[in-house]
Amino acid sequence: MKILHLEAGRHLYGGARQVQYLIEGLAARGVENRLVCPAGSAIADAVRGTASRVDAIPMGGDADPGLVLRLGRILLTECPDLVHLHSRRGADLFGGIAARWAGIPCVLSRRVDNPEPPWLARRKYRLYDRVITISEGIRQVLLTEGVEPDRVLCVHSAVDAGAYATTCDRAWLDAELRLPARAPLAGMVAQLIPRKGHSVLLEAVRAVLAKHPDLQVLLFGKGPLEAELETKIRERNLQRHVRLAGFRTDLHRILGCLDLLVHPALMEGLGVSLLQAAAAGVPIIASRAGGMPEAVRHEHNGLLVPPGDAPALATAIGRLLADAPLRRRMGNAGRRLVAEQFSVDAMVQGNLGVYRSLLG
Repeated sequence: MKILHLEAGRHLYGGARQVQYLIEGLAARGVENRLVCPAGSAIADAVRGTASRVDAIPMGGDADPGLVLRLGRILLTECPDLVHLHSRRGADLFGGIAARWAGIPCVLSRRVDNPEPPWLARRKYRLYDRVITISEGIRQVLLTEGVEPDRVLCVHSAVDAGAYATTCDRAWLDAELRLPARAPLAGMVAQLIPRKGHSVLLEAVRAVLAKHPDLQVLLFGKGPLEAELETKIRERNLQRHVRLAGFRTDLHRILGCLDLLVHPALMEGLGVSLLQAAAAGVPIIASRAGGMPEAVRHEHNGLLVPPGDAPALATAIGRLLADAPLRRRMGNAGRRLVAEQFSVDAMVQGNLGVYRSLLG
Protein backbone atom coordinates (compact mmCIF):
# COMPACT_ATOMS: atom_id res chain seq x y z
CA MET A 1 0.00 0.00 0.00
CA LYS A 2 1.36 3.42 -0.97
CA ILE A 3 -0.07 6.53 0.69
CA LEU A 4 0.71 10.09 -0.34
CA HIS A 5 0.30 12.56 2.55
CA LEU A 6 -0.16 16.31 2.09
CA GLU A 7 0.68 18.53 5.10
CA ALA A 8 0.75 22.31 4.64
CA GLY A 9 2.00 23.32 8.10
CA ARG A 10 5.49 24.75 8.37
CA HIS A 11 6.00 24.07 12.07
CA LEU A 12 5.90 20.83 14.00
CA TYR A 13 2.82 21.83 15.99
CA GLY A 14 -0.06 19.55 16.98
CA GLY A 15 -1.39 18.63 13.52
CA ALA A 16 1.98 18.14 11.86
CA ARG A 17 3.17 16.11 14.85
CA GLN A 18 0.18 13.80 14.33
CA VAL A 19 1.23 13.33 10.70
CA GLN A 20 4.73 12.41 11.88
CA TYR A 21 3.31 9.82 14.32
CA LEU A 22 1.08 8.43 11.57
CA ILE A 23 3.83 8.09 8.95
CA GLU A 24 6.15 6.42 11.47
CA GLY A 25 3.43 4.02 12.59
CA LEU A 26 2.37 3.15 9.06
CA ALA A 27 5.97 2.55 7.99
CA ALA A 28 6.40 0.13 10.89
CA ARG A 29 3.39 -1.77 9.50
CA GLY A 30 4.86 -2.05 6.00
CA VAL A 31 3.02 0.87 4.38
CA GLU A 32 4.98 3.02 1.91
CA ASN A 33 4.55 6.74 2.60
CA ARG A 34 5.26 9.78 0.45
CA LEU A 35 5.00 13.28 1.94
CA VAL A 36 4.26 16.53 0.10
CA CYS A 37 4.86 19.67 2.18
CA PRO A 38 6.01 23.29 1.83
CA ALA A 39 9.70 24.03 1.34
CA GLY A 40 11.44 24.57 4.66
CA SER A 41 8.77 22.88 6.78
CA ALA A 42 9.88 21.12 9.95
CA ILE A 43 7.98 17.92 9.23
CA ALA A 44 10.15 17.26 6.16
CA ASP A 45 13.17 16.65 8.36
CA ALA A 46 11.11 14.80 10.99
CA VAL A 47 9.97 12.04 8.60
CA ARG A 48 12.89 11.68 6.22
CA GLY A 49 13.90 8.44 7.88
CA THR A 50 10.44 6.86 7.55
CA ALA A 51 8.85 8.39 4.44
CA SER A 52 10.23 6.88 1.24
CA ARG A 53 10.14 10.29 -0.43
CA VAL A 54 9.54 13.90 0.59
CA ASP A 55 8.54 16.51 -2.01
CA ALA A 56 8.77 20.16 -0.95
CA ILE A 57 6.67 22.38 -3.21
CA PRO A 58 5.29 25.95 -3.08
CA MET A 59 2.02 26.24 -1.15
CA GLY A 60 0.32 29.60 -1.06
CA GLY A 61 -2.79 28.78 0.95
CA ASP A 62 -6.38 29.43 -0.05
CA ALA A 63 -5.32 31.86 -2.80
CA ASP A 64 -3.10 29.34 -4.60
CA PRO A 65 -5.14 27.27 -7.09
CA GLY A 66 -1.88 26.40 -8.83
CA LEU A 67 -1.45 23.80 -6.10
CA VAL A 68 -3.90 21.64 -8.05
CA LEU A 69 -1.48 21.38 -10.98
CA ARG A 70 1.65 21.00 -8.85
CA LEU A 71 0.14 18.24 -6.74
CA GLY A 72 -1.60 16.67 -9.73
CA ARG A 73 1.71 16.19 -11.54
CA ILE A 74 3.15 14.45 -8.47
CA LEU A 75 0.11 12.18 -8.20
CA LEU A 76 0.33 11.14 -11.84
CA THR A 77 4.05 10.39 -11.43
CA GLU A 78 3.88 8.61 -8.07
CA CYS A 79 0.53 6.79 -8.62
CA PRO A 80 -0.24 6.27 -4.89
CA ASP A 81 -3.09 4.01 -3.85
CA LEU A 82 -4.60 6.78 -1.73
CA VAL A 83 -4.12 10.47 -0.92
CA HIS A 84 -4.43 11.65 2.70
CA LEU A 85 -4.87 15.42 3.12
CA HIS A 86 -3.97 16.63 6.61
CA SER A 87 -4.32 20.41 6.47
CA ARG A 88 -6.47 23.37 5.62
CA ARG A 89 -4.92 26.52 4.10
CA GLY A 90 -5.90 25.46 0.59
CA ALA A 91 -4.45 21.98 0.94
CA ASP A 92 -7.89 20.57 1.67
CA LEU A 93 -9.83 22.04 -1.26
CA PHE A 94 -7.08 22.10 -3.89
CA GLY A 95 -5.74 18.74 -2.72
CA GLY A 96 -9.18 17.19 -3.06
CA ILE A 97 -9.58 18.60 -6.57
CA ALA A 98 -6.14 17.27 -7.58
CA ALA A 99 -6.94 13.80 -6.26
CA ARG A 100 -10.26 13.74 -8.14
CA TRP A 101 -8.54 14.90 -11.30
CA ALA A 102 -5.97 12.11 -10.94
CA GLY A 103 -8.67 9.52 -10.15
CA ILE A 104 -7.14 8.52 -6.79
CA PRO A 105 -9.17 7.85 -3.60
CA CYS A 106 -8.84 10.68 -1.13
CA VAL A 107 -9.15 11.04 2.64
CA LEU A 108 -9.22 14.33 4.56
CA SER A 109 -8.32 14.78 8.22
CA ARG A 110 -10.43 17.48 9.87
CA ARG A 111 -8.80 18.92 13.01
CA VAL A 112 -10.88 22.00 13.77
CA ASP A 113 -14.50 22.54 14.78
CA ASN A 114 -14.92 25.87 12.97
CA PRO A 115 -18.43 25.92 11.50
CA GLU A 116 -18.87 26.30 7.74
CA PRO A 117 -21.98 27.31 5.77
CA PRO A 118 -24.02 24.12 5.22
CA TRP A 119 -24.28 24.72 1.47
CA LEU A 120 -20.47 24.88 1.26
CA ALA A 121 -19.87 21.90 3.56
CA ARG A 122 -22.21 19.62 1.60
CA ARG A 123 -20.41 20.41 -1.66
CA LYS A 124 -16.85 20.56 -0.35
CA TYR A 125 -16.85 17.25 1.52
CA ARG A 126 -18.12 15.34 -1.50
CA LEU A 127 -14.57 15.74 -2.83
CA TYR A 128 -13.36 13.20 -0.28
CA ASP A 129 -14.13 9.50 -0.05
CA ARG A 130 -13.82 9.75 3.74
CA VAL A 131 -13.39 12.54 6.27
CA ILE A 132 -11.52 11.58 9.46
CA THR A 133 -12.27 13.88 12.38
CA ILE A 134 -9.94 13.95 15.38
CA SER A 135 -12.87 14.16 17.79
CA GLU A 136 -16.52 13.21 17.92
CA GLY A 137 -17.26 16.89 18.54
CA ILE A 138 -15.89 17.82 15.10
CA ARG A 139 -17.81 14.94 13.53
CA GLN A 140 -21.05 16.26 14.98
CA VAL A 141 -20.34 19.72 13.52
CA LEU A 142 -20.03 18.20 10.04
CA LEU A 143 -23.17 16.11 10.47
CA THR A 144 -25.10 19.20 11.57
CA GLU A 145 -23.93 20.93 8.39
CA GLY A 146 -25.37 18.14 6.26
CA VAL A 147 -22.34 15.97 5.46
CA GLU A 148 -23.39 12.34 4.96
CA PRO A 149 -22.85 10.25 8.15
CA ASP A 150 -21.22 7.32 6.34
CA ARG A 151 -18.60 9.67 4.91
CA VAL A 152 -17.39 10.95 8.31
CA LEU A 153 -15.44 8.85 10.83
CA CYS A 154 -13.76 9.77 14.12
CA VAL A 155 -10.18 8.71 14.88
CA HIS A 156 -8.83 10.51 17.93
CA SER A 157 -5.51 12.31 17.87
CA ALA A 158 -2.73 10.70 19.86
CA VAL A 159 0.09 11.56 22.18
CA ASP A 160 3.38 9.77 22.80
CA ALA A 161 2.63 9.17 26.47
CA GLY A 162 6.09 7.88 27.28
CA ALA A 163 7.66 11.22 26.36
CA TYR A 164 5.68 12.96 29.11
CA ALA A 165 6.00 10.33 31.83
CA THR A 166 9.05 12.04 33.28
CA THR A 167 9.93 13.04 36.83
CA CYS A 168 9.62 16.75 37.50
CA ASP A 169 12.85 18.61 38.23
CA ARG A 170 11.27 21.61 39.89
CA ALA A 171 14.62 23.17 40.86
CA TRP A 172 15.62 23.19 37.19
CA LEU A 173 12.30 24.75 36.14
CA ASP A 174 12.44 27.43 38.83
CA ALA A 175 15.92 28.40 37.69
CA GLU A 176 15.10 28.14 33.97
CA LEU A 177 12.05 30.43 34.16
CA ARG A 178 13.10 32.47 37.22
CA LEU A 179 10.14 31.34 39.28
CA PRO A 180 9.66 31.73 43.03
CA ALA A 181 10.74 28.47 44.66
CA ARG A 182 7.91 25.95 44.99
CA ALA A 183 5.18 28.46 44.09
CA PRO A 184 1.93 26.85 42.86
CA LEU A 185 2.04 26.61 39.05
CA ALA A 186 -0.71 26.77 36.45
CA GLY A 187 0.10 26.56 32.76
CA MET A 188 -1.56 27.11 29.42
CA VAL A 189 -0.18 25.72 26.16
CA ALA A 190 -1.76 27.29 23.08
CA GLN A 191 -1.15 29.60 20.16
CA LEU A 192 -1.62 33.24 21.11
CA ILE A 193 -4.80 33.73 19.09
CA PRO A 194 -8.25 34.99 20.20
CA ARG A 195 -10.18 31.72 20.22
CA LYS A 196 -7.82 30.11 22.73
CA GLY A 197 -9.27 32.24 25.55
CA HIS A 198 -6.17 33.81 27.10
CA SER A 199 -8.16 36.91 28.04
CA VAL A 200 -10.66 34.77 29.96
CA LEU A 201 -7.80 33.28 31.95
CA LEU A 202 -6.36 36.70 32.78
CA GLU A 203 -9.74 37.78 34.17
CA ALA A 204 -9.98 34.59 36.24
CA VAL A 205 -6.46 34.96 37.66
CA ARG A 206 -7.34 38.27 39.28
CA ALA A 207 -10.03 36.55 41.36
CA VAL A 208 -7.90 33.49 42.18
CA LEU A 209 -5.06 35.58 43.60
CA ALA A 210 -7.23 36.72 46.52
CA LYS A 211 -6.95 33.23 48.04
CA HIS A 212 -3.79 32.02 46.31
CA PRO A 213 -1.45 35.03 46.24
CA ASP A 214 1.62 32.95 45.36
CA LEU A 215 0.15 31.53 42.14
CA GLN A 216 2.34 31.63 39.03
CA VAL A 217 0.75 31.30 35.58
CA LEU A 218 2.86 30.37 32.55
CA LEU A 219 1.51 30.98 29.04
CA PHE A 220 3.40 28.80 26.55
CA GLY A 221 3.14 29.49 22.83
CA LYS A 222 3.50 32.28 20.32
CA GLY A 223 1.20 34.14 17.98
CA PRO A 224 -0.20 37.50 16.90
CA LEU A 225 -1.69 38.35 20.32
CA GLU A 226 1.66 38.48 22.10
CA ALA A 227 1.89 42.29 22.36
CA GLU A 228 -1.79 42.62 23.29
CA LEU A 229 -1.48 40.06 26.06
CA GLU A 230 1.63 41.75 27.42
CA THR A 231 -0.35 44.99 27.61
CA LYS A 232 -3.28 43.31 29.38
CA ILE A 233 -0.94 41.72 31.92
CA ARG A 234 0.53 45.14 32.72
CA GLU A 235 -2.87 46.85 32.85
CA ARG A 236 -4.10 44.28 35.36
CA ASN A 237 -0.88 44.53 37.37
CA LEU A 238 -0.26 40.79 36.93
CA GLN A 239 3.43 40.97 35.98
CA ARG A 240 4.48 39.17 39.18
CA HIS A 241 2.07 36.30 38.54
CA VAL A 242 1.59 35.83 34.77
CA ARG A 243 4.28 35.58 32.13
CA LEU A 244 4.51 34.72 28.46
CA ALA A 245 6.94 31.81 28.38
CA GLY A 246 7.18 31.52 24.59
CA PHE A 247 7.25 28.44 22.41
CA ARG A 248 9.16 25.59 24.08
CA THR A 249 10.48 22.39 22.58
CA ASP A 250 11.00 20.87 26.05
CA LEU A 251 7.41 20.72 27.29
CA HIS A 252 8.01 17.09 28.21
CA ARG A 253 10.27 18.40 31.01
CA ILE A 254 7.88 21.15 32.07
CA LEU A 255 4.32 19.83 32.05
CA GLY A 256 4.80 17.35 34.89
CA CYS A 257 5.87 20.22 37.17
CA LEU A 258 2.54 22.04 36.79
CA ASP A 259 -0.11 21.79 39.46
CA LEU A 260 -2.76 22.16 36.76
CA LEU A 261 -3.17 22.96 33.08
CA VAL A 262 -5.79 25.51 32.07
CA HIS A 263 -7.29 25.61 28.56
CA PRO A 264 -10.20 28.09 28.37
CA ALA A 265 -10.54 27.92 24.57
CA LEU A 266 -13.80 29.19 23.12
CA MET A 267 -13.64 26.47 20.48
CA GLU A 268 -11.23 23.57 19.99
CA GLY A 269 -11.22 20.45 17.85
CA LEU A 270 -9.68 18.33 20.60
CA GLY A 271 -6.54 19.92 22.08
CA VAL A 272 -3.26 18.01 21.85
CA SER A 273 -1.88 19.98 24.80
CA LEU A 274 -4.67 18.49 26.92
CA LEU A 275 -3.52 14.98 26.00
CA GLN A 276 0.09 15.90 26.75
CA ALA A 277 -0.85 17.24 30.18
CA ALA A 278 -2.96 14.18 30.93
CA ALA A 279 -0.04 11.92 29.94
CA ALA A 280 2.14 13.90 32.35
CA GLY A 281 -0.33 13.27 35.17
CA VAL A 282 -1.54 16.89 35.39
CA PRO A 283 -5.20 17.72 36.15
CA ILE A 284 -6.85 19.94 33.55
CA ILE A 285 -9.44 22.69 33.49
CA ALA A 286 -10.95 23.22 30.05
CA SER A 287 -14.02 24.62 28.36
CA ARG A 288 -17.07 22.51 27.68
CA ALA A 289 -16.83 23.10 23.93
CA GLY A 290 -15.79 21.29 20.76
CA GLY A 291 -13.88 18.08 21.37
CA MET A 292 -12.41 19.13 24.72
CA PRO A 293 -14.88 17.05 26.80
CA GLU A 294 -13.47 13.96 25.07
CA ALA A 295 -9.98 14.69 26.42
CA VAL A 296 -11.10 16.10 29.77
CA ARG A 297 -13.76 14.06 31.56
CA HIS A 298 -15.48 16.24 34.15
CA GLU A 299 -14.63 15.23 37.73
CA HIS A 300 -12.45 12.39 36.37
CA ASN A 301 -9.20 13.81 35.01
CA GLY A 302 -10.20 17.45 35.28
CA LEU A 303 -12.98 20.01 35.37
CA LEU A 304 -15.05 21.56 32.58
CA VAL A 305 -16.42 25.10 32.66
CA PRO A 306 -18.63 27.06 30.26
CA PRO A 307 -16.58 28.74 27.51
CA GLY A 308 -15.90 32.41 28.19
CA ASP A 309 -17.03 32.22 31.84
CA ALA A 310 -14.19 33.80 33.86
CA PRO A 311 -15.91 33.45 37.29
CA ALA A 312 -16.52 29.72 36.72
CA LEU A 313 -12.92 29.31 35.57
CA ALA A 314 -11.66 31.10 38.69
CA THR A 315 -13.76 28.84 40.92
CA ALA A 316 -12.40 25.71 39.21
CA ILE A 317 -8.78 26.90 39.50
CA GLY A 318 -9.24 27.72 43.16
CA ARG A 319 -10.81 24.36 43.86
CA LEU A 320 -7.90 22.40 42.39
CA LEU A 321 -5.23 24.58 43.96
CA ALA A 322 -6.80 23.99 47.38
CA ASP A 323 -7.07 20.19 47.05
CA ALA A 324 -3.80 18.33 46.46
CA PRO A 325 -5.34 14.82 46.84
CA LEU A 326 -7.92 15.69 44.17
CA ARG A 327 -5.17 16.87 41.85
CA ARG A 328 -3.27 13.61 42.32
CA ARG A 329 -6.39 11.51 41.71
CA MET A 330 -7.25 13.42 38.54
CA GLY A 331 -3.64 13.28 37.35
CA ASN A 332 -3.54 9.49 37.69
CA ALA A 333 -6.90 9.20 35.91
CA GLY A 334 -5.55 11.28 33.04
CA ARG A 335 -2.60 8.95 32.56
CA ARG A 336 -4.96 5.97 32.34
CA LEU A 337 -7.26 7.75 29.92
CA VAL A 338 -4.43 8.57 27.51
CA ALA A 339 -3.08 5.02 27.63
CA GLU A 340 -6.50 3.52 26.94
CA GLN A 341 -7.95 5.88 24.33
CA PHE A 342 -5.35 8.24 22.89
CA SER A 343 -2.30 6.11 22.17
CA VAL A 344 -0.29 6.50 18.99
CA ASP A 345 -0.92 2.83 18.18
CA ALA A 346 -4.70 3.31 18.34
CA MET A 347 -4.53 6.39 16.11
CA VAL A 348 -2.39 4.63 13.49
CA GLN A 349 -4.64 1.56 13.49
CA GLY A 350 -7.72 3.76 13.15
CA ASN A 351 -6.37 5.56 10.09
CA LEU A 352 -5.13 2.31 8.57
CA GLY A 353 -8.59 0.83 9.02
CA VAL A 354 -10.06 3.69 6.99
CA TYR A 355 -7.52 3.13 4.22
CA ARG A 356 -8.28 -0.59 4.08
CA SER A 357 -12.03 -0.02 3.99
CA LEU A 358 -11.57 2.18 0.90
CA LEU A 359 -9.02 0.01 -0.89
CA GLY A 360 -10.58 -3.33 -0.13
